[in-house]
Amino acid sequence: MRLPTARYPRQVLIVSIGDLLLDITIVSEGPLQPDDDAPATITLGGGGQAANFCAWTASLGDGARLITRVGDDETGRRLVSDLEARGVEVHAVWAPEPTGAIAVLMGLDGNRAMATHRGASVGLRSGDLEDGWFRDARLLHVPAYSLFVEPIASAARAAIRLVREARGMVAVDLSSAAGLRAYGPARMAYVLARLKPEVLFATEAEAATLAVPLESLAQVPVLKLGSAGCRVFGRIIPAPTVQPIDPTGAGDAFAAAFCSAWLRGATPHESAEQAVSAASRSVLVAGARPS
Repeated sequence: MRLPTARYPRQVLIVSIGDLLLDITIVSEGPLQPDDDAPATITLGGGGQAANFCAWTASLGDGARLITRVGDDETGRRLVSDLEARGVEVHAVWAPEPTGAIAVLMGLDGNRAMATHRGASVGLRSGDLEDGWFRDARLLHVPAYSLFVEPIASAARAAIRLVREARGMVAVDLSSAAGLRAYGPARMAYVLARLKPEVLFATEAEAATLAVPLESLAQVPVLKLGSAGCRVFGRIIPAPTVQPIDPTGAGDAFAAAFCSAWLRGATPHESAEQAVSAASRSVLVAGARPS
């Protein structure tokens, strides 16, 4: 089933290619017991790094377009409709495989563990893409999740070529230290050296796993430091002190705010200030998307 195409009056500035998933968030009220029950709060919501990035981008007032592949099922249709209601233009390739999901287990200490089934998203192919989805993009956001496996990796590289031909820019988020280890840090460093992204986002764990100076791989390397803020060109941009409710999606809010500010003429340090502010606000609401 293909949903009707909506009309979007705003100029699309930023495109992301990657996953649109169902988030299943589990907040246990006490220690989990092997082979037994434990009371918990369980919520369902939209997830996926590319989709979350687009939702935060739209909330900041910029045009946002998501290129994704989802299951032709009720979950996929609801997730697409939710994003469109948030002002995101979605070009979804409908697939026979089920829509993917992420189980997010929140520990009593506030830390998270995630189990991911990427489902239909990884099956996006370069032949699924239309040139017009990228020609008006000022920036393409590429989660490393979209580079780790085929055929979506070939689709992401094709999207990068189209954006480059239109003189747009590229931002890559390293996404996952575990994903980097499975893909191969040296292999990813080689890929990044060839892609030459203008902006590269990494957490401390991702940067340590990559083991190559971020400065050698992008014009603007941004090291995300969680509640401590971020570091850009050797300068620490501190984050305000808040009492977090849910950190899910904070990195996506950070990246969206940074890219938005940077495209509108802010310096990297000014963009980082906007980014840490947005991420700090995002942790005050439950779920990976703006409320």
